[in-house]
Amino acid sequence: MLGVGSKADDAEIKRAFRDKARKFHPDVNRDDPSAEDRFKDVNEAYEVLSDPSKRALYDRFGENWQRYRDAGVNSDRPSRGQPPPRAKAPPDDFETWFSGTASQNGDSWTYTETPPSGRRFSDFFNMLFGSQNGGSRTSSSSQRPRRDTPQRGEDTDVAVEISLREAATGTIRNLQLQMPTTCTLCKGTGLARGAMCPRCDGTGQMRTQKTLEVSIPKGVRTGSRVKIASQGTPGIGGGTNGDVFLIIEVPADPTFERLGNDLRHTLTVPISTAVLGGEIVVPTLEGRVAMTVPEGTQNGRIFRLRGKGLPPLNPKDGKVGDILVEIRVDIPQELTEQEREIFTRLKNLRQ
Repeated sequence: MLGVGSKADDAEIKRAFRDKARKFHPDVNRDDPSAEDRFKDVNEAYEVLSDPSKRALYDRFGENWQRYRDAGVNSDRPSRGQPPPRAKAPPDDFETWFSGTASQNGDSWTYTETPPSGRRFSDFFNMLFGSQNGGSRTSSSSQRPRRDTPQRGEDTDVAVEISLREAATGTIRNLQLQMPTTCTLCKGTGLARGAMCPRCDGTGQMRTQKTLEVSIPKGVRTGSRVKIASQGTPGIGGGTNGDVFLIIEVPADPTFERLGNDLRHTLTVPISTAVLGGEIVVPTLEGRVAMTVPEGTQNGRIFRLRGKGLPPLNPKDGKVGDILVEIRVDIPQELTEQEREIFTRLKNLRQ
């Protein structure tokens, strides 16, 4: 930003700063809205390059130098009872604009600065540091972020697909989830050695893979939400964890059509069985069972196998459903001579 090489000495850095500060000062560039941001960048660059310890950290860690300094890497970091350093330009450029004091309240510092007699802050400095109050201004800073209020962790939705038979009996799934977990360095506080935790960027959380064994109750259907308590995102600052919600999907089954807790099955029977009656085999969720159809069974007739359907998700909300067996009579399309003779005789008998 200052346009100096990596081996520039203090004098060269100072000259470059003066040139850039004059060039980008907002009071000189009133028609350029971007001048203010560039002026701030110039000051931040000078703050680093003019301080040997900060420059050493920057050379080692790049733009993350402040994070490592706040985590205690910088041995020159102020101890408790001393106000945090204020970044400022060289004395002969801007320091004579300000005088004042700093006072501490716990971990926070309040600065009160007053311009020398007869001098007032420009609009630029009022915008940056606050409005004038009788020729003085007050600002506050904190040595570390506060997390006084516990925050509950967020809930997490996970889509889970199960079969119709698993919906009837219930099932267990082992889920592999990418979930936030409590930071091992700061223990979820977001603070390490009195500053923002460099491992989790102050969030108190890290993203890791989590294996979760979950139990899905019987009776669920597509759209059911199964709550797994306290397995969601960790809380912040001592807050409770969020929950995991399983969003159930039950695909269409090739054998049964689901109608609430009832199941419909279409069964094709020979015309002879429909006419004369007989025993047929019907599939259920628990296996195959025998069922007798009476003679003269019409195409489309429905028989009910009670208690062979799906259980309710909540036993208080209903009873176990049934299987509805719909009969479809198989009409032969090609007849042998003997079959044709039999149907012809039957036709003559029915006239």
